[in-house]
Amino acid sequence: MIPSSLTVLPAPVPQSGEEDEHILPLPGCPRRLAGIRHHARITLAHWALPQEVADDALLVVSELISDAVLHALPPAFLRLIRRRTETGGTLGIEVTDGGPMTGQSADHPVAPDEHGRGLTIVRALSTDHGTCGGPDGSATWWAELSTP
Repeated sequence: MIPSSLTVLPAPVPQSGEEDEHILPLPGCPRRLAGIRHHARITLAHWALPQEVADDALLVVSELISDAVLHALPPAFLRLIRRRTETGGTLGIEVTDGGPMTGQSADHPVAPDEHGRGLTIVRALSTDHGTCGGPDGSATWWAELSTP
């Protein structure tokens, strides 16, 4: 369950179809993120997403949860949302953290070193992405991927 002090963006609900949701609290320690990625992988497999979509989603999950644990205040949560409609669907990935908003943007140029490219990767793999700040200083970083 997400604490009431965190603001999670409401997921758009399709006009017709179904929606599944999975929420995982993120650990405050970067070394424990592998377990979250493992749980996300299991959830995506359970949802029977095509391997290419699941691989892209896991990369987006990895980037967003790493940023939350390394650059924001706890608590943090990962939310996966599978939306199915008659014509296809989407996979929503949201990471809400305790803030503060860092002012990063996927459209901001980054230095070509080992860090700072995560949001560029998110932009490249997602059909839509963004961020929203809550009144309590929390931040939600989100991305959507198309699914067949």
